[in-house]
Amino acid sequence: MPPRRPVRTAATVALLLATVAACGDTGALRGAGATPTATSPARLWPNLSPASSPAYDFDEADTETVKGVTVPDDDIRKVDPIAVVRAEIAANPSDYDGSKAPYRGTAERIADCAGGTYAGQCPVLKPYYRDLTGDGHDDLTLGFRLLPTKMTAVRVYTVEKHRLVQVMANDDAVSGVELAGRSVIIRSPSELAGYEYRVQWTWDADQKAMLLTHDEFLRTDGRKHGVRRATPAPVTSATPLTSATPVPSATP
Repeated sequence: MPPRRPVRTAATVALLLATVAACGDTGALRGAGATPTATSPARLWPNLSPASSPAYDFDEADTETVKGVTVPDDDIRKVDPIAVVRAEIAANPSDYDGSKAPYRGTAERIADCAGGTYAGQCPVLKPYYRDLTGDGHDDLTLGFRLLPTKMTAVRVYTVEKHRLVQVMANDDAVSGVELAGRSVIIRSPSELAGYEYRVQWTWDADQKAMLLTHDEFLRTDGRKHGVRRATPAPVTSATPLTSATPVPSATP
């Protein structure tokens, strides 16, 4: 019953204090300091008219079937990643072909990928396979350099109706990429020392695409960070990126 709960809590605390007193202060609990008072959000401009157009387009829910690339036995591991990059180059000549194309260096260096090597001058990075869509089959996370710039293209592909389908595309200066649950997390450097950008793309079963669910600007030393752009899209089965600091045990 409710009246007995504080008595049980007090007895438990007393027992822990007695144990700590007997064994010294090793493993003793320490206070984390004052807790700031929670405040509710203040709504501004309540009479503001609704927006007449969607927010800035981040290419959410954009998918594309890769032409000219087959999927033997519907097994994405049997797809040649270099052939996938070649297909993108062929489908976007204004980006890769010609002296004024921004990523012409990628098309020039793709010849160095002969033999399936992901090293040296080859712009294609090592492919990774993981089930990001939750259908029980591996999906392909692929990266390649956008030369002569210092940017990196990150793509995610899945298999739908025997076809290879691109469900995510992100081009940016990249310092790290992580996979967590159904999400792809991309970290990018900032011109402001001690900070970095972090964007998270998460699979959405309704849209059948990876959606941009988080876009943050944060400190790299673990201190409090600010959100660059909050996106209210739902995150499905996302794996936490950081774990909470464990509380030391009071048992000696």
